[in-house]
Amino acid sequence: MINKKPLLQVLIAAIIITTLFHKQALGLNLLVFEIIFIVWLLITKQFKSSSFSQIICGLSLITSLIFSVICYSVFGYIIHFISLILFIGSLIYPEVKSLIHAFVLGLNSLLHAQIQFFEKLGGQEKKGTKPLRIFRNLSIFLVPIVLIIVFIFIYKASNPVFEKMITKVGEAISDAWIYVFQDFDFLILLTFLIGLLISSFLLIRIKNKWIAEKDKNSSDKLLRTRTKKVIHFRMNALKNEYKAAIFLLFALNILILLLNCMDVYWVWLNFEYEGQYLKQFVHEGTYLLILSIIISMGIVLFFFRANLNFYSRNKFLTYLSYIWLAQNAFLVISVAIRNFIYISHFALAYKRIGVFIFLILTLFGLLTVILKVKKKKSTFYLFRTNSLALLIILLISSSINWDVIIAKYNFKKSTESFLHLDYMATLSDKALPYLDKTLEELNQLNMIQKEKYNFRARYMTPEEYVAAIEKRQTEFITKWENKSILSWNYAEYLAYKKLKTE
Repeated sequence: MINKKPLLQVLIAAIIITTLFHKQALGLNLLVFEIIFIVWLLITKQFKSSSFSQIICGLSLITSLIFSVICYSVFGYIIHFISLILFIGSLIYPEVKSLIHAFVLGLNSLLHAQIQFFEKLGGQEKKGTKPLRIFRNLSIFLVPIVLIIVFIFIYKASNPVFEKMITKVGEAISDAWIYVFQDFDFLILLTFLIGLLISSFLLIRIKNKWIAEKDKNSSDKLLRTRTKKVIHFRMNALKNEYKAAIFLLFALNILILLLNCMDVYWVWLNFEYEGQYLKQFVHEGTYLLILSIIISMGIVLFFFRANLNFYSRNKFLTYLSYIWLAQNAFLVISVAIRNFIYISHFALAYKRIGVFIFLILTLFGLLTVILKVKKKKSTFYLFRTNSLALLIILLISSSINWDVIIAKYNFKKSTESFLHLDYMATLSDKALPYLDKTLEELNQLNMIQKEKYNFRARYMTPEEYVAAIEKRQTEFITKWENKSILSWNYAEYLAYKKLKTE
């Protein structure tokens, strides 16, 4: 007999989602729905306070949920839905040790939960279910229907009388459709269907045994692979790998030392801005250096992946690795200085902020690689610790209203750095109060900008900028005043309040 309880729960949750989200933007409705979901988990005792992974993922979910209402950003919502997938993964397998495995478990369930929901809906849970059979039977008619449509178009194009007839039939069908469904809200149906997909994901959780087993058998400690018989060529292979590693890391240390010395002289001490775009200096230079740092970490991980960790004469290689990683950490600081220089001349932007976030994670990654080599840790340890650090950094980043910070900083530094009005005009509605400048102020800034920067590209004029911002402010105020309480968010509330009081 099929258990209908999960099916009923999914349908109820879908109705709640439809009620909260139909014709609404994300806001308080998301907070309300997920509080209902969390309370339900606590009441039904599905949340285990003894599970470390569930506590971490639960805190991540609640924190990102609060930040999504306070900061109201696309970035914040992305982090929140990542946290939701992690949380579902931890509910599926409370003993999970790695956030990566929790995320994969959640994603896997996201796909398979939909299949199981429709199987339950059809009253079957085995291969060859009723819904699948119906779908296969209907699919038989797919090719004939496509061919009929193709021939209708051919005959329509070749015969004017046939064309008129088909046009009249089409108009009659269109009129009948409009007449029957003129008062039907298709959007509510779409919201309900999306609600079913989300509810299935939250409530019908499918455990992938292979992923769970892989996580269970993973360990932070690197184990030595031993063989019963000592084979001579195996020892030679280990010695040859050791020699190759010494040669490579010694040469690479010399190369990166030269690069770091050049960076200290050119970037740290003697950089002079001469009105150039700084594209090669920052964009290409930064991305290539970040790529080199990632490859550098990969090289160390490759050599210390197995028994070379336990080789009795590997001290020199270990020290070379420490020096190599430390020099890469120094290179990270140089990249940060490049980014600081870029910001000082071209102001703040999302990608420039993103570079700093990535560099913090890279420094942490380098530290964990050093610990991996020193304490003979496994690759699993690296993924586990770095995924946790990534989650924490992303959560902190999602708590900051970056658009407001960018708007405030860029106008404050507009006499010292390039003010890109085209970019400023694209910042979100939250920043509108700080984007509001008079034409007189902008004309004065424009004169300063022209003296400092003589770029050929055509940028937005002060007049165009003022007109664009005024239009956006009017549209935002109207939109906010017509918003339901379900779509309320703190960031836009502050922006509206500030605009109305000015």
